[in-house]
Amino acid sequence: MTTTAPVTTPPDLRDFYENPAVPVASGAARSLRQARMLAAALAGTTGQTVLDIGCGDGTAAATAAPLLRGHRLIGVDWSQDALVRARTRLPQVIRGELTGGGLPLRAGAADAVLFSEVVEHLVDPDAALDEIRRVLRPGGHLMLSTPNLAAWYNRGLLLAGVQPVFSEVSLRAIHGRPGSEVVGHLRLYTARALREFVTAAGFDVVRLAGAPFHGVPRALRPLDRLACARPPLASILLLHARRR
Repeated sequence: MTTTAPVTTPPDLRDFYENPAVPVASGAARSLRQARMLAAALAGTTGQTVLDIGCGDGTAAATAAPLLRGHRLIGVDWSQDALVRARTRLPQVIRGELTGGGLPLRAGAADAVLFSEVVEHLVDPDAALDEIRRVLRPGGHLMLSTPNLAAWYNRGLLLAGVQPVFSEVSLRAIHGRPGSEVVGHLRLYTARALREFVTAAGFDVVRLAGAPFHGVPRALRPLDRLACARPPLASILLLHARRR
């Protein structure tokens, strides 16, 4: 194991994510779809090491656990508050950074990485994927999920001059778009941008799928589920890639 690297994230942003009021759980539908994708990728194997990087309160990993029996599931997060909550759901959690070799794991230690609703929060997503690639073995699986900037309703909102859902212009309040919950999104991706970004980081994309968003108004949820059949229109992008 290596020691944790010095903190490089701006203090104000770190304070934001250490605030217990900031949501750290993921939507159940997204978590289950992603877990099924990972289980299919690991089918026929046992004893694989799976890291849930940015595990938050552990709900996504706990959702995946029944589908990953026989594998070792480890939660990783930088937030001490999140790790306290994750310990109630996961048998093993560790603290680690995503920059400067900060994950406390040797190179090639992991067979798969869950990276759920994290990349949109990062100041330096390039360094994060470099670090994930370091800890994954060659051929290891990356299961990444992130909100879709080009979700079906965001296309209409932009045409109407409204700030897209998922995007935030402030860490203090929501301005110019529907919703009221500030969660700290710094970057958003379209399906095409996500594919290109992951490919450039040294991964081969295996599959891109869509998932619904739990915050969509109830009356629109049937449409949101239908949009999952066309990932570029879906609320959430689910990407499976393998390390070269």
